[in-house]
Amino acid sequence: MAAVRSANERRLRRNAILYKTIGQCIIWAVLIVMYIPIMVLIAYSFTTATNIGTWTGFSFDLYKNLFQSEEIMVALGNTLLIAVISSVLSTILGTCGAIGAYYSKKRSRELLESVNQIPVVNAEIVIALSLTVMFVFFQTYILGGANVFSFWTLLVGHMILQVPFVYLSVKPKLQQMDPALYEAALDLGCTQSQALWKATIPEITPGIASGFLLSITLSLDDFIVTAFTRGAGLLSGDKSIETLSTLVQAKIKKGPIPPEMRALTTLIFIVVLIAAVLVTIYRNRTVKKVRKGRSA
Repeated sequence: MAAVRSANERRLRRNAILYKTIGQCIIWAVLIVMYIPIMVLIAYSFTTATNIGTWTGFSFDLYKNLFQSEEIMVALGNTLLIAVISSVLSTILGTCGAIGAYYSKKRSRELLESVNQIPVVNAEIVIALSLTVMFVFFQTYILGGANVFSFWTLLVGHMILQVPFVYLSVKPKLQQMDPALYEAALDLGCTQSQALWKATIPEITPGIASGFLLSITLSLDDFIVTAFTRGAGLLSGDKSIETLSTLVQAKIKKGPIPPEMRALTTLIFIVVLIAAVLVTIYRNRTVKKVRKGRSA
């Protein structure tokens, strides 16, 4: 019996090692496929060649030209402005919606959650076309033909994309929270608003932060909704708002993408990488503090 048990243990150990090795190989293969194009892009951001594959010598000229290109700087500024503004408003609206739904009756909560799912599962082109039809209706029948497409229509379009994801980020934190915490704050003399800010909001802050970051990500790389709902405004002045996604699409129509975009994407990648590392370090430290507090 002991020999059979030992043989079974060895077989299980070999299988575990085999499965672990296969899993690691798959993970590394996926990472290589994902990051090799980025590494190639970063490498060719240090040469002035128009096309990737042609090396004309190591140079920082693309980074110098990047900050001297008014077209790219305007598009970058527009992209960042709409991302920050829409993300802040979407985070506020999505958080309020999640809190309101959490403390609502079951039927109302289920209805709100069902409505919230529609933009998440719906195709982005459907959302963009629906918004366009709605704005054209307002332009034709309510505003008497006055042009309605502007920064505000673009802002509405981005918020419709972002709010459902903020809701989905905050909702799990509300469900993990002790339901008696808010009631305890009221019993201890807090008003409803004080109980909300002192008891509920601190507990769901990680979900709010995740929703905000996700909103920024959705806004930065959006093209379809932006192309359908943009108008004049922001740094573009009287011209139609140009973001990085719409600028790249316009350049592709005429010819190759400006080589300065390689430098810009490299800088964006570095900033995102640094932010991800800092967030990971902060979370690890927070977890360690919580564990130390519990053990104490």
